[in-house]
Amino acid sequence: MARTNGGIIGKTNKTSFGKCTVTTQTSTGCLTLQPGTRFVNAVLVAGGGSGGNDAGAGGGAGGLRQFSSLNANGAISVTIGAGGTNPGSPQSFGTKGTNSSFTTGGTTYCATGGGGGVFGATPCAVKDGGSGSGYRGTVVGGLGNAGGYTPPEGQPGAGVPTVPGCSGSGGGGGFSCAGSPGLPTAGGNGGDGICLSGCFPGSPITAFAGGGGGGGNVAPAPGGTGGLGGGGAGGARTPGGGQVGGSGCANTGGGGGGSGGGPANANAGSGGSGVVVVKELNKASGVWSLQSQLAAKQQGTWPKFILTADYLVIAGGGGGGSGTNLGSDRSGGGGGSGGYRNSYNCETSGGGGSSETGFSLDSGCYSVTVGGGGTGGTGGSPGNFGTSGTDSSISGSGITTITSTGGGGGGRDANNGISGGSGGGAGAAANPFTGGAGTANQGYPGGNNNTAGNVSGGGGGAGQAGANAIGSPQLGGDGGDGLASSITGSSISRAGGGGGGGNAGGTGGTGGGGPAGTASNVAGLNGTANTGGGGGGSGENTGGDPPGGSGGSGVVIVRAPSAATLAASPCTNTVTCAPCGAKVATFTVSGTLTVS
Repeated sequence: MARTNGGIIGKTNKTSFGKCTVTTQTSTGCLTLQPGTRFVNAVLVAGGGSGGNDAGAGGGAGGLRQFSSLNANGAISVTIGAGGTNPGSPQSFGTKGTNSSFTTGGTTYCATGGGGGVFGATPCAVKDGGSGSGYRGTVVGGLGNAGGYTPPEGQPGAGVPTVPGCSGSGGGGGFSCAGSPGLPTAGGNGGDGICLSGCFPGSPITAFAGGGGGGGNVAPAPGGTGGLGGGGAGGARTPGGGQVGGSGCANTGGGGGGSGGGPANANAGSGGSGVVVVKELNKASGVWSLQSQLAAKQQGTWPKFILTADYLVIAGGGGGGSGTNLGSDRSGGGGGSGGYRNSYNCETSGGGGSSETGFSLDSGCYSVTVGGGGTGGTGGSPGNFGTSGTDSSISGSGITTITSTGGGGGGRDANNGISGGSGGGAGAAANPFTGGAGTANQGYPGGNNNTAGNVSGGGGGAGQAGANAIGSPQLGGDGGDGLASSITGSSISRAGGGGGGGNAGGTGGTGGGGPAGTASNVAGLNGTANTGGGGGGSGENTGGDPPGGSGGSGVVIVRAPSAATLAASPCTNTVTCAPCGAKVATFTVSGTLTVS
């Protein structure tokens, strides 16, 4: 039978043609949607709690809730919760933030205001909240997730001191982490919130719901830092009295910092107001008439399969250098770690670089290259440089190739280290030599040698420069530490530098850096495979010609939303599920990422 829908038999389905529009609503009112929008993703954040006065605890972050594919049409009614205000009394507890909510599709969704910072016998109704406040003295901190939601909308504040005699107050809880306990010499840090820049691209607010820092109490005592996502810093206690606590950032739901203790009785910080961020979805499924498809494509509203993916790209680490078996220049520098580039959840890239921006993941194939580790230098007369690691990359149609640079090889005797993603350490010599440079926003430089002995510099890591060698006692420089990432769902450190050689060699940096040879004629150890760790420099060469260790191979990890279907080849590479359904493709060898 002929059909008016162009020959397609089946149900006519509604579309959502929201053009992926992202709107940040910072005040109470109506959020107007695109005419074709039928589904939205949203994040809802309540107001943060204010801090407590007089070495008071940090306020808890406002509750944060995330929603996917909610029914929506026309407009969404939004109520933005205010942050808790400082009570102003010289010695008092903070005030709780107020709830935020929005209504769409006939359903109202709520998030709970953050707990007010503890001072004295603070009622639970004040200190408990979306995230809880920290403790003060013997008064325990507040509980999080006061709304009883699954998953939780926030974490508790620091509950009780963990150090005997502690007088600094605890930090308020954030969305992701509980507040930290105070110390005898400092207030506790606020718990971290969460970065959602990849979920809501273009929003001026990228991180939300950090807890406030606790106030310091025994001069001189700094306040705790505010948590990621707008948490206010705690006030310090100085010889002149307590300092004010920092306020939570507006429209993040950050908790306010507690004020410092002392006769000045400064005010605590207020909590940050809440916010609602909405992404209008392009979404279509089912059976569609050809006329409807054609019309939508002509208008530029037909959904295209594009998702934002995050990545961690680490190149191969450099090999450790070796020394000569003649004279006094008898050991090699540690290899530098492979370059480290990261876009996940506001985690930093190497060399002190900021978190990068994820890429648009379209259907199709992407080429992934995993860099190999450099080989360690062989001993002899003279010794030999470690070779540099090779680059790792992701490339494909529609994206700018993402490349991390291979780690620099460790210097041989009487030579500088080689520059790379992170730089290799300098080789031993009676004259001064320097470590190789790291690549900007990927890694740190290697360490220098020391002219007082047969000792070499450590290789640079993603998170720290390689250490310089020490002349007395004669110690090779330690490799620079790497960085930890939770892109796979678990926190794993990678990209540590290799230890510098000597009769007493340096340790490898955390994250797979290989230790140097620990005694005369002992070879440097290899960097750990698929971490990009640098190889260790050779031990002192007294005739055994020990080699440096080889660098560890790199790794490429791509994390995509649950809606994506990923395949990784060859089969050595894997695709797994992370919390919240995200798909994680891990490449330990070069291959192809297929998206469908």
